[in-house]
Amino acid sequence: MIAIIDYQAGNQTSVYRALVHLGIPCIITAESEEILTAERVIFPGVGAAGKAMDVIFSRGLGPVIREVVRQGTPFLGICLGSQIILDRSEENNTACLGLISGSARKFPDHVKVIPHMGWNTITVKRPHPILAHLDPRSQFYFVHSFYPEPTHVDALIAVTDYGIEFASVIGKANVVATQFHPEKSGPPGLQLLKNFSEWTGEVATC
Repeated sequence: MIAIIDYQAGNQTSVYRALVHLGIPCIITAESEEILTAERVIFPGVGAAGKAMDVIFSRGLGPVIREVVRQGTPFLGICLGSQIILDRSEENNTACLGLISGSARKFPDHVKVIPHMGWNTITVKRPHPILAHLDPRSQFYFVHSFYPEPTHVDALIAVTDYGIEFASVIGKANVVATQFHPEKSGPPGLQLLKNFSEWTGEVATC
């Protein structure tokens, strides 16, 4: 069973429907026990970092998410979920969960059109099980004005070019996160979600 964290915003339903389409058991929940006992956990983030963190802590989800990671449960962050797992976000100058060292940065003003919205490719820097069986030409759907910037290069899994090169997949131990929306990215995104549903949390080459 995959627990999709309900924090009163975001794209929980889209992720749920994608997993159901794949035949993967899942539940949308904010109940601590259901999240802590799930085989895998997804944080599907949409919205502003400040508001998201306010809701996370007002609902007591911060300690729950940290315990999920501590106990080794495979954890996937999506879009905003790839930013709030870092230490801080420049959006609303927000303190975040600190699961991976780094910050979420705003695209500089000279970068094309902000937000970065639409289809783009990723370039894999480090093999990861959730990227198995993906064509290097695959495109994924992005909607964001901020992007994750991990402190350490070993947390960088894939990058995307949008005027600047930014981290589009990051990870550490049993935590992995995509800046793009796999649930809105057609067959490649479904493959990524399928890969996550089979991932044990170990980092090994594809």
